[in-house]
Amino acid sequence: MLDLSDLKVLVRGGGEMASAIAHRLHRCHMKVLITEMAVPTAVRRTVAFAEAVYEGSQVVEGVRSVRVSSPEEAYRVWKDGGIPLFIDPEATIREAIRPVVIVDSIMAKRNTGTDKSQAPLVIGVGPGFTAGASVHAVVETQRGHNLGRVLWSGKAEEDTGIPAPVAGYADERVLRVPQRGSFKALRAIGDPVRPEEVVAEVDGCPIQARIQGVLRGLLKDGIRVEEGIKAGDIDPRGQREYCYLISDKARAVAGGALEAIFHSLQDLKLH
Repeated sequence: MLDLSDLKVLVRGGGEMASAIAHRLHRCHMKVLITEMAVPTAVRRTVAFAEAVYEGSQVVEGVRSVRVSSPEEAYRVWKDGGIPLFIDPEATIREAIRPVVIVDSIMAKRNTGTDKSQAPLVIGVGPGFTAGASVHAVVETQRGHNLGRVLWSGKAEEDTGIPAPVAGYADERVLRVPQRGSFKALRAIGDPVRPEEVVAEVDGCPIQARIQGVLRGLLKDGIRVEEGIKAGDIDPRGQREYCYLISDKARAVAGGALEAIFHSLQDLKLH
């Protein structure tokens, strides 16, 4: 019987989508590690392992990620049943860890340097990758009929720039940074908000809610931000518990990554 605990998987990114993938693969007993940037800008921080960069550790639906700085620490975290996370934007730790699978789920909408020569199986998540060229497989992230589909040739759908509707609201539910500066949170994830309520500010410039709902995501207080990036997310359904659960979309994409790995198992050499 194949022992999946021998399968080392490097997940690039610690945001919502990447964390859902890491969570699912970990639940399937794989040795998962995450690489992140020094200042993550994840919005859904309650379900993002990237929060471990700031806090030292993060628990998402019962799975714990711990910030580490060496392969030896990573193996200790694996032994303790967790997911090690490296601050390593270029994912150079792969040279020491030698993962069998790399999943690039940075969600940059472009390839930032991942190549299929870097591991026996390399999976790109979302736009920016070409299956069979830059990576072996691509997982579709666009909502619709193909969400979570694994592509072994071709590209994922291009990003539309339009958020998916939730309870009839699309762009209205997203908060954007109005100017470059220092981000200050005035409310917390899980708080109910109303239209025109100020939930954050950037150097005194307010960020207002446009709809009523629950604040499902919000940038980390105190970080430097650029104009136009996503600052928060309001869930108009008003269910506070959803703030602490991996979304349906992220679970579908995680299922696609898992399918790509299982499809390739017979060709992978575990080491």
